[in-house]
Amino acid sequence: MGIGDNLGESFEYTKEALIGKWVRWILLVIISIIPIVSFIANGYIIRVLRGIKPAPELEDYGQLFVDGLLYTVISFIWMIPAFIVGMILVGGSVIALASAPDTVGAAAVAGMGLGFLVTFIVAILCSLFATIGIVRFARTEKFGEAFAFGEIKDKIGDIGWANYIIALIVLGIVMFIIAFILAILVMIPILGWILLFAAIPFLNIFSARFICNLYDSADTA
Repeated sequence: MGIGDNLGESFEYTKEALIGKWVRWILLVIISIIPIVSFIANGYIIRVLRGIKPAPELEDYGQLFVDGLLYTVISFIWMIPAFIVGMILVGGSVIALASAPDTVGAAAVAGMGLGFLVTFIVAILCSLFATIGIVRFARTEKFGEAFAFGEIKDKIGDIGWANYIIALIVLGIVMFIIAFILAILVMIPILGWILLFAAIPFLNIFSARFICNLYDSADTA
């Protein structure tokens, strides 16, 4: 499935999941914006990533909560390397600058800039693996499979590193454009905020379905 076809199928999937399913849509909006309770919304995304079609029902809230919590934990763990790199490189430069601003000022600032760049690159790499890891967790329902580095690397290889990265960039651009439009609409009293909240489940399901299709494209390549 090409990127354009994936975008189209993901849109249709999301439309069928929400349009006419007003109770589901409203419930997803509510649980998405309440702290802690939002784990249920993340759990629903895990079900979408399992490839269920049509979109799964919003039920068994206890399991949804657990899956959503594990989803959050997996995402956090995958980002730990970026946190460590940032603390060492950026934090070290900040400490050096604070302790001897006159003697290491320029070098510390340069080191800080380099540290941010390296941390950003590491964060991107972690997110690439985390995305496939989360889908593996969704499909196998095993927490450890989210960190099966070799299998994740092989899956990305089957998708094609270039195809995978380009597809995620396109998804990011689409999401950015929609977010930009929503940011403008928020300036409309009341209606803007309603549209913003209503868009949250739509964007979450759309992106999850896109990633689901991308994951499955390895089996049809």
